Formats: sequence, structure tokens, C-alpha cells
Amino acid sequence: MDQKPAISYVSQFAILIGLMGVFIILIAAIIPYAGSLMLHVPVQDVLKKLNLPENANTARLLNTIASFLVFLLPPLALARVMNKRPFTHLGFNTTITSRQIFLVIVITFASMILSGALGELNERIPISAESYAKAKKMEESYKASMMAMATMKTTVDYLLGLLVLAFAPALFEEVLFRGAFQPVFIGWTKNKWAGIIITSVLFSAIHISYFGFLPRLALGLILGLIFYYSKNIWLNILLHFLNNAVVVTQLYVVSRQGKSIDKTVDESMPIWWGAIAAVALIILFRVFRKESSAVLFAQEQSINSSPENILS
Repeated sequence: MDQKPAISYVSQFAILIGLMGVFIILIAAIIPYAGSLMLHVPVQDVLKKLNLPENANTARLLNTIASFLVFLLPPLALARVMNKRPFTHLGFNTTITSRQIFLVIVITFASMILSGALGELNERIPISAESYAKAKKMEESYKASMMAMATMKTTVDYLLGLLVLAFAPALFEEVLFRGAFQPVFIGWTKNKWAGIIITSVLFSAIHISYFGFLPRLALGLILGLIFYYSKNIWLNILLHFLNNAVVVTQLYVVSRQGKSIDKTVDESMPIWWGAIAAVALIILFRVFRKESSAVLFAQEQSINSSPENILS
């Protein structure tokens, strides 16, 4: 039987949103001045300068600091209030099997095929010319900032790109969305699917990309199921990292070949490939769920049979 949390789910959600709002305001006030000092330009010119390839490292550093403050600190603060062991509360579980890791790797590549097909489907959804123009403008702005940070000329740049563009977002976003928001929404709605779907919609929406909405929604659903079945945030971070790392690697290879990296992030796949990937994912998740249930059962048995629990 589920225990009622010390703080209501509505209050937990309010705390998370409130803390994120505070840090967003803080970032809006501090980051431009930090960029001004680092780039030696007026504050009003910082954004334009950060979009230049030669300032990629500065853009990466400031973006990582902003993501750390907005995505990681709020869930850590809430977890500390909720539990004396905040990292355990957020799903940082050291019990993991090689079979789970293998399944997550296979699920990652199946999900990338599905995302590519959904990207093609997303493009085909009819919208008004005005809405399309606005969405395209937002997409180009987002892409410009990403392309600036994705400039990689050396192996060191590539390794730094993997850390800042692949691992850091995977860590920060998974802790916030799957470690914090998803349990809140599941508890609030008292429904697994409702909680996972709401979290996935929020996850996709926060990236502010109309043309990438369906692919990120699907990725969010897959990540949501991984965490729900395994209760292990490390597996989410692994999947999210691999998804990001493939893109970073593509950008690096294309950049070293002297080709334009602009089209690399726009790859789409035939919709029928997505149907095949969806069937594969259903099968993979059945195996993953069974494996994760066995891992959690063994972990619970180990805890219950420990000397301190027996004596108590």
C-alpha cells in the first residue's frame, strides 16, 4: 500500500516550479553580465557573440551553468526536504545488471529510428502559414544557438562536446523530469500512464521546438517507462546520453570533413520505419520490464534479509 507523502503532490509541483522560476530570474540577471566579462563585450551584444563558432566554449560553459541551476538544483532541494537521502529519492540506484544496460542500448537505437519517423510525421501536420512561419523562426533561433555550441575542430573539442552537450543535459534533465516531475504527476493523478504522458509533454514542450515535438514526446515516453520499471535514474541517463552522443558524434564527423553541420540535426526517416521500431520497442520493453522486476525483487530481498532489518 502506497504511503501518503509528507508534502502533497500539488505542493511538490509548486515547489519545483517556484524554484525553477527563481533560478530562471537569477540566470536572466547574471548570465548576460558573466558573458560580458568573459567575452569583453557590452551586455547587449552577448547573445549575438555567443552564437559565433569561436565562442563555442564560452557558450557551452554558460549553458551548462544555466541548466545546472534550473534543472538540477530544484529537484535536489525538493528531494532533500522529502528524504534524508535525496539521491536515493531521485532514483540514483547502484543495483544494475549488464542485461539492463544491453537492453537500454538496444532501446536507444530503436527509439532513434522511431524519433526520425515521427520527425517526418511532425513535418506533415498541417498548420496555418502564420503558425508555420513563427514555428520556423523559433526553430532557426534554437538551431543557431545549438550550432554555435556544436562547433568541434579537435578531439578535445569533441570530448568536451560529449560532456557538455550529451552527458550534462542527460543528467540534469533526467533528474528533473523523471526523478522529480514524473513521480509527482503519477502520484497526483494516481495513474502511471497519465503521469508519464504529462511529464513527456512537459519535457518536449520545454525545448520550444514545434518540429521536434513528436520525436521528443516519444523519447520522453520511452524514458518515462525506463524509469517507472527500473526505478534507476542511471539507466535513463545512459539512454539520454547515448541519444545525445550520437548527434554530437555526427556533428563532429561532419565538421571534421569540412561539411556544413546545419542539416545533420534535421535527419528524418520513412514513417514505416517508425512502425517497425514501435513494434520492436514493445517487445524490448516486455523483456526490460521482466528483467527490472527481477532486479528490484532481488534488491528488496537483500534489504529485508540484512542483519539490521532482521534484528529490528
